[in-house]
Amino acid sequence: MKVLVLGGGVIGVTSAFYLARAGHDVVVIDRQPGPGLETSYANAGEISPGYAAPWASPDVPWKAIKWLFKKHAPLVLRPGFDAAMAIWLCRMLRNCTNARYAINKERMVRLAEYSRDKLIELRGATGIRYDERQRGTLQLFRGHKQLDDCAKDVQILRQNGVRFELLDIGGCVAVEPALAAARGRFVGGLRLPGDETGDCFLFTTRLADLAEASGVCFRYATTIRAIRFSGNTVEGVETDAGVFTSDAYVVSLGSHASKMVRPLGIRLPIYPVKGYSLTIPIVDSMRAPESTVMDETYKVAITRLGNRIRVGGLAELSGFSTDLPMKRRATLEVSVGDLFPGGDLSRAAFWTGLRPMTPDGTPVIGPTGYKNLYLNAGHGTLGWTMACGSGRILADLISGVDPEIAAAELSLNRYVEG
Repeated sequence: MKVLVLGGGVIGVTSAFYLARAGHDVVVIDRQPGPGLETSYANAGEISPGYAAPWASPDVPWKAIKWLFKKHAPLVLRPGFDAAMAIWLCRMLRNCTNARYAINKERMVRLAEYSRDKLIELRGATGIRYDERQRGTLQLFRGHKQLDDCAKDVQILRQNGVRFELLDIGGCVAVEPALAAARGRFVGGLRLPGDETGDCFLFTTRLADLAEASGVCFRYATTIRAIRFSGNTVEGVETDAGVFTSDAYVVSLGSHASKMVRPLGIRLPIYPVKGYSLTIPIVDSMRAPESTVMDETYKVAITRLGNRIRVGGLAELSGFSTDLPMKRRATLEVSVGDLFPGGDLSRAAFWTGLRPMTPDGTPVIGPTGYKNLYLNAGHGTLGWTMACGSGRILADLISGVDPEIAAAELSLNRYVEG
């Protein structure tokens, strides 16, 4: 079968790779000159299935109000009339209940754990390298309330069989020795020893090379204008390089997916949540992290990628803006400078990306009301964590094969029926 994949980020490339491995003839279209040059480019670098959790949690509404008055807030709402933002926020608030949080987190952890397993399998089969490390993730708590509040997440980890360790200050220093100099700034942590780290952009570019070697055709620097359809069938994709036709079509356009499918009558509830990162060269490895440390207070992940520190996080609702306010950089610098002053901040590269977020935090993977149109989008902050699993599930569904994990709840139907 001929399959056309729209989008060359980590989700589109993994989809193409698994589709080609299943025997399909695959073409990928992307407006950028190469793969992984937008949201996949400089994310936090963590592959943390156990920390897969929706932003919509019972305590978020109250926290959001308090964050409005904080200098270094992890969540920023830049005011302005945006009907799509208002609708998305209302739908997210509906998910801020204990019952919905538990359902959504279980779905996300299930997919993320499966994806991590597929990544390990892929790495073993191809030998792909991307500054990866398998040394776990440490969620660092600066206050006792944060430590107490992690109980509900620990319960879900237990239910899903995810290994974890609750650590005191000494335990945190044992796994991340550079934290010894910051002993007075935290009270404990939750560690997931099965988590990994790696450079998402490096992975995406190298996997694209492997996919191309197996027959996938990449059409870069090609702007997608519209999806043509008749009845319940997609007939082609209009671009600035002409019309591309195929047997099946996959939309993996991140935050731009909603706009692309809206003319087809598909209401895809994805909104861009802006994130930021710093990439800092390491000048003192003794004061740098070994793996990923998640600063719970600032919602910032600090990851070691080879000879660099990647500091990523924050969530800003500001539409499709890609500006780089220095106050956001300051928040990232405060977190990493407080815990790991082993990098040269004067040489840090400041970056922003638009994370495609759904109201419940779970991506949308699977068929639509059009018999040959599929979605693989809406992974939010977890595109890197969920990429391989999502790509494999998508390829299985198009191939008429039952996915290896329960995937029906990942489809668009949960919104249509809801």
